[in-house]
Amino acid sequence: MKIRFLISTLFLISFFAMNAQENFSVNMNLKIEPTDKIDFTKSDIGISYNKKLNAKNRITNTLEYSNLKVDYDLGINDAVGNLDQFNQIQNKFEISHELSNSTNLIFSITPTVNFQRNLDVNDLALLGSFEINQKLNSKVTLSIGAARATVFGTPKFIPTLSLNYKVSNESSVLIGFPDSKISYSNNIRNQFSLTNRFNGNYYYLDAHNLDNNATKVTLSQMSSAFVYERNVDKNWFLNFKAGYDFDKKYNLIDSDDHKVHGFNISNGYVLGIGIKYKQ
Repeated sequence: MKIRFLISTLFLISFFAMNAQENFSVNMNLKIEPTDKIDFTKSDIGISYNKKLNAKNRITNTLEYSNLKVDYDLGINDAVGNLDQFNQIQNKFEISHELSNSTNLIFSITPTVNFQRNLDVNDLALLGSFEINQKLNSKVTLSIGAARATVFGTPKFIPTLSLNYKVSNESSVLIGFPDSKISYSNNIRNQFSLTNRFNGNYYYLDAHNLDNNATKVTLSQMSSAFVYERNVDKNWFLNFKAGYDFDKKYNLIDSDDHKVHGFNISNGYVLGIGIKYKQ
């Protein structure tokens, strides 16, 4: 009940903070990731809006809630107890500053709470990033920066780098770390993408589940996918995803981020569907 109340309150605050801005979106997604022994199902909802403060500065705020359900084979379920559901609430605030016609600075800060069932103040962590975007010519943009992110499961400082090449008005290629993407649009309603992402997350365990000195569960993988997005109406979009997870890891770790138990799971396919309202 407390979790539902907190989530509802945060989304209401975010909604009214939009102040009738023209640029905002609401999205909902569902993703399934089955493996040979454990199946993962993730659902999420997010509200995002952005505002141009002046000629050189723009802010973007995104509030998200996600729920991860984990289904185990019978033998594994008996061993892990009730590690079957995890939650995350995070709010990303980003500011973009235009230094010149060809150079932008982007700074973001993301408070996040990742928990099992019982929310605690100790579940709070701070993520963020800093990036410099340099436009080399009319078609090529280079981005370099650093981030504190959960790409490999737990929060760590990582470098970020990407090269974006605009092939034409219909297609573009982004090559980098942790994300790469090839996009093509044959008309104003259809967009096709091939993506490759290094991604992960972690969740604090409830106190009564702290066996083997474990305090958190972590997930990480490299995901390659084909994504199709369809603009079905003026403001409504549907997207479909099909892909595969490589090097998938699901571990229990202690307070020093040392692995105390690893679930020997296989790689597996990914299927997802989402809906978005964008104004």
